[in-house]
Amino acid sequence: MRRELHFVAALLLLLPTLTPADTGVGDCAILLHGMGRTSQSMSLIEDALIAQGYRVWNESYPSLTQRLEVFTKPMVESAIRYCRDNQAASIHFVTHSLGGIIVRYYLQNHQIDDLGRIVMLAPPNKGSEVADEMKDGFLYQTIMGPNAQVLGTDQNSLPNRLQPIEGEIGIIAGEADGEPWFLPEIPGADDGKVAVERTKLPEMRDFLRVKSGHTFIMRNDAVIDQIVFFLKNGHFDHKTSDE
Repeated sequence: MRRELHFVAALLLLLPTLTPADTGVGDCAILLHGMGRTSQSMSLIEDALIAQGYRVWNESYPSLTQRLEVFTKPMVESAIRYCRDNQAASIHFVTHSLGGIIVRYYLQNHQIDDLGRIVMLAPPNKGSEVADEMKDGFLYQTIMGPNAQVLGTDQNSLPNRLQPIEGEIGIIAGEADGEPWFLPEIPGADDGKVAVERTKLPEMRDFLRVKSGHTFIMRNDAVIDQIVFFLKNGHFDHKTSDE
């Protein structure tokens, strides 16, 4: 009997070891939706990550009524506490649009020792021509709130004042001709609201361009697959992308 136990133990030692980075088990992902949206907009990403073994924090925040300078710190730290209370080995972020600016803003003055990877979907990292064109309009100010006023492309806009952040960052930008709606002309390829070139950061680890509009990029199955791939591997799967 003892010899059989030794034999089984030896076989187990030969099996490949699955770490949290390989499976998502033991890691936590914080999801941050875009402006004017709710946590429901990130529900498909949430479901996919839970299926991979991640703990997921996905809550709505007051993007239209409060300046991000007010709610970012308490919100992000509440999410981090959730992850740590669940003994997360690493804490990742997945963001859409304004959510990416929130992460960058928080990391300007705060360090997350157990920070994992960051995936940003359609982030206006260098601002948006939409804000430039419409920020002075009464309806835009009334409906979109204070954060929409600081997302322009000028050097003094909030996104352009932020310094580079540490971390493994993957950015996915959308490109779609079918989502112009009421929006102004945007130079170059764009997703209807943000120019592809304005999503990029010099410190990003990887970049991917997909066929998708801004509004529903977070519900694109191929995009969700790429999010999962990046969180596991630190880069996108360019072999399966439509670039």
